[in-house]
Amino acid sequence: MSEPPRSPDVVWHEEGVPRAERWATSGLTGATVWLTGLSGSGKSTAASALTRVLVSRGVATYTLDGDNLRHGLNGDLGFSAADRTENVRRVAEVARLFADAGIVAVVPLISPYRAGREHARRLHDAAGLPFLEVFVDVPLEVCEARDPKGLYAKARAGDLPGFTGIDDPYEPPEHPDLVVAADRETPEAAAERIAAWVGSAVSAGG
Repeated sequence: MSEPPRSPDVVWHEEGVPRAERWATSGLTGATVWLTGLSGSGKSTAASALTRVLVSRGVATYTLDGDNLRHGLNGDLGFSAADRTENVRRVAEVARLFADAGIVAVVPLISPYRAGREHARRLHDAAGLPFLEVFVDVPLEVCEARDPKGLYAKARAGDLPGFTGIDDPYEPPEHPDLVVAADRETPEAAAERIAAWVGSAVSAGG
């Protein structure tokens, strides 16, 4: 995944207050939890459960849901390979900003291509911010049987071309930080496992 072009006249402006000082003053520590998987795998359900757990423990958290972002920030994007790539790039940049602000960004996003997810990780690594890639691993046939939004049925009927898992590929993570088998694990159990990592990352960062 290549970087977008930048104007040579744009210069990075260093913030006057270091991150460590901002975090110490607010008592916050940021990180990004990136949940990837097929449509219908349970990413958003796991993200909601995780948010409830983190908030109950006093962790500042915000969910950057892929569908919700397409109502505003990414409303100009379709579902071509190029638009999917741009969608992931924008969300990764926003997640990094949230994490830098001291918020745990929870990102349930299909993000079908490895290059896009690796780019998101590199952004965080370069900024010294924790990044957890969670693979919500559910077989295609299970996701299709669930079909909570009726999207697989539309894709099979030819009414939704380029649908991930049907006529556009999903590239599963090769080395995810955590795997959630959402067809065999409750969202609450998955949330507890993810929250344990967040707790470690926040403690280390704080």
